[in-house]
Amino acid sequence: MCSCVRSSRAMAPALLPRLLLPQVGSRLAGRGLWTSPQCLAVGGDPQLPPLPGQARVVICGGGIVGTSVAYHLAKLGWTDVVLLEQGRLGAGTTRLCAGILSMAKPISIESQMASYSSSLYQQLEEETGIKTGYVKTGSLCLAQNQDRFISLKRLATRLKVLGISCNIIKPKEIAKLHPLVNIHDLVGALHLPEDAVVSSPDVNHALAVAAARQGVQILEQTAIQQVVVEKGHVTAVETDRGSIECDYFVNCAGQWAYELGQASEVKVSVPLHGCEHFYLLTKPLQEMLSPNTPVIIDMDGRMYARPWQGGLLSGGLEKNPKPIFTEGRNQLEVQNMQEDWDHFEPMLSALLRRMPNLEAAEIHQLVNCPESFTPDMRCLMGETPGVSGYYVLAGMNSSGLAFAGGAGKYLAEWMTYGYPTANVWALDIKRFGNLQSSRTFLRHRVMEVMPLLYELKVPRWDFQTGRQLRTSPLYDRLDTQGARWMEKHGFERPKYFVPPGKDLLSLDQSKTFYKPDWFDIVGAEVKCCKEAVCVIDMSSFTKFELTSTGDQALELLQYLCANDLDVPVGHIVHTGMLNERGGYENDCSVVRISKNSFFIISPTDQQVHCWSWIKKHMPSDPHLHLEDVSWKYTALNLIGPRAMDVLAELSYVSMTPEHFPSMFCKEMSVGYANGIRVMSMTHTGEPGFMLYIPIEYALHVYNEVMSVGQKYGIRNAGYYALRSLRIEKFFAFWGQDLDTFTTPLECGREFRVKFDKDTNFLGREALLQQRQEGVFRRFVMLVLEDHDTELDLWPWWGEPVYRSGQLAGTTTSSAYSYTLERHVCLGFVSPPPGPEGLPTPITPDFINRGDYEVDIAGQRYPAKAKLYPFSSLFTQQKRRKEDMELSNFQGK
Repeated sequence: MCSCVRSSRAMAPALLPRLLLPQVGSRLAGRGLWTSPQCLAVGGDPQLPPLPGQARVVICGGGIVGTSVAYHLAKLGWTDVVLLEQGRLGAGTTRLCAGILSMAKPISIESQMASYSSSLYQQLEEETGIKTGYVKTGSLCLAQNQDRFISLKRLATRLKVLGISCNIIKPKEIAKLHPLVNIHDLVGALHLPEDAVVSSPDVNHALAVAAARQGVQILEQTAIQQVVVEKGHVTAVETDRGSIECDYFVNCAGQWAYELGQASEVKVSVPLHGCEHFYLLTKPLQEMLSPNTPVIIDMDGRMYARPWQGGLLSGGLEKNPKPIFTEGRNQLEVQNMQEDWDHFEPMLSALLRRMPNLEAAEIHQLVNCPESFTPDMRCLMGETPGVSGYYVLAGMNSSGLAFAGGAGKYLAEWMTYGYPTANVWALDIKRFGNLQSSRTFLRHRVMEVMPLLYELKVPRWDFQTGRQLRTSPLYDRLDTQGARWMEKHGFERPKYFVPPGKDLLSLDQSKTFYKPDWFDIVGAEVKCCKEAVCVIDMSSFTKFELTSTGDQALELLQYLCANDLDVPVGHIVHTGMLNERGGYENDCSVVRISKNSFFIISPTDQQVHCWSWIKKHMPSDPHLHLEDVSWKYTALNLIGPRAMDVLAELSYVSMTPEHFPSMFCKEMSVGYANGIRVMSMTHTGEPGFMLYIPIEYALHVYNEVMSVGQKYGIRNAGYYALRSLRIEKFFAFWGQDLDTFTTPLECGREFRVKFDKDTNFLGREALLQQRQEGVFRRFVMLVLEDHDTELDLWPWWGEPVYRSGQLAGTTTSSAYSYTLERHVCLGFVSPPPGPEGLPTPITPDFINRGDYEVDIAGQRYPAKAKLYPFSSLFTQQKRRKEDMELSNFQGK
């Protein structure tokens, strides 16, 4: 490749092509945006209009994300909206966006957002009269090896469930679709014919015009200095031009969203960090590329390429990214930063390997622009946990154009209705807490995140940076005994324990979609849980204490929880905390410690979300107190039939079911330690006990348990064994199987709802209505039948489920059952719509009489659907019992 501008100096903005750098002031004014001068002030106007004194909503950020939020709020009837931009509209990352709109995203909600964005950007030209540069090119996601090809096949099955057109193709078909691609090292590709390219600045302009026409005021050259908060609520924003009183604030500040959050009176954590992102532009090729030539995404080569003005635009996500702005803001608008040809060289080499005919192409420019990334590669969306009325939409991980339309829609719905119309928990900002707001953590994590976006990610992969942030007091002790670790909400949790003599290096490097190398290790842990006793450190669980001087704590929990909490002291109640739609906001175990004190145990990643949910509904009462005690207790799960023997020997108390019934809690002495909360539950369906131990006693109690347990065959176990046990027992977990759209009636938990009590609770009316109208989907267990564990691809989660040849649902979690010696998948199935397209109530007969298949990467495997768990397919007595249970259910 030859270059006409291969210099080390920064390119003057005037040299950028029009696609990347619109002349904002003149272009906007020339296209009719001044239809309402009070609604929009452009940078070219020397006389800025006055700042309004108040607004219902203030949005910070005039990029494509901010204008999308403004547009969708206006569509939903919000007219008293002000959008503030510190510089010029769309002059940040939006201006330099590569313009690729692909629906091939790693999780379903992201693909849904991209699909909506594509539809929106197509219609904007008709709605506003502004050309958006939308061209349907299609895209080709290439696979250089079989593992990548498998991942693309898995992705294809998920995209088809969403109604997104795609197909797996062979190398020869790739060559027919794209004239430049070298196919000699390819094994196949995923073709998405509906993918497109678009001009991001023009889309941004169209969204702004449409919003302004509906009354949204857009003011440039107005920098927000801080958000004013009173009594936990947004009340105003202070700018360099004055203050605006408001009820809602939306942080769409992109690169500066973190700093803006920290600058507020009450600090708001927005965990993102910027990295440089490079792509080059070529001059028109000798044989000019057609504008509708497919986009190439070669993740194994870490590069992408799209047609651009007869030539190519090509960039990538390198292994050694360059984080920027760690020290803070240093420029108002993102100017074209320094070229770095040495840094870009690996991506240029990858491009030339994939398209050798480009050797003679002439380079127009190397562009360096910033992108913001988050700790888990997913964007940040939703209301912040600490400040009511403060919303965030930022951290797009180099997919801002693809996500902006859908994300803006969901956030506008969230602000309007109190919830979006899709399950966005994977993007909810409350999945993070203040522990992820360290700049050092963010800088190190995004250096891993950016290359990970193109890395091949097999099931159960883990981040390597930002580790050992939160650990149990037993971490070092378990680590020396062979623990292999995973991370959840910053907390280290054991996956499994490697026995002495095992090849640790090969285990750590084992990555596959097939049978994993830890299979036998986890199997031995499961066997021990069923025949002897195992210990799992489950200290990462979220733990709250709710106390009051009177009945306030009970009254609050009776309103928040679907199950009845008015139980005797010492009893444990498993319950959901539901929203107004009857969906699970939390799934927890609540222990009545005393008459007016309750101990609430929730999933690890619920720490911020659950706290926020309870505080949102707590009355302002000085006699009612909520405390996060997660850090105060180490939790040990003793699973197995000999657990009672171990505890009895350590406490000199009988632990038999007659003396210690199921779902009961006692405060006991274990060894020398007092005040141990011992609970007769294990979260697996197996016998045993949970021990909640004050952290200063943790090491002593663990050592005593392991010492006494030696005679009973005790061993350590990890979360992989727990997962296998809970899935074969048909236990649903929040965040995997349950979400804010799942009701107790849909997952067989009606018995945990206090319908028989004359007590109002959140979600009651929705559940009563659902019970009357019928349930339209049902949580089921699917046991794979004709599946070879040794040779076939494994199910992990998200696989389509077919009933009698028709798509019926998807799996939500999967595990190998060492008891059944088969794979078990959990998931939801629904009957096909009725004659008028309306949903049809589901019946046990529909579930029991269907022929089911689970689609794993395009290969369908027969499965048996069950509404109840069963322990063994090979024990005739238990099979007869199951048949009786099933027939009884059908007779109801």
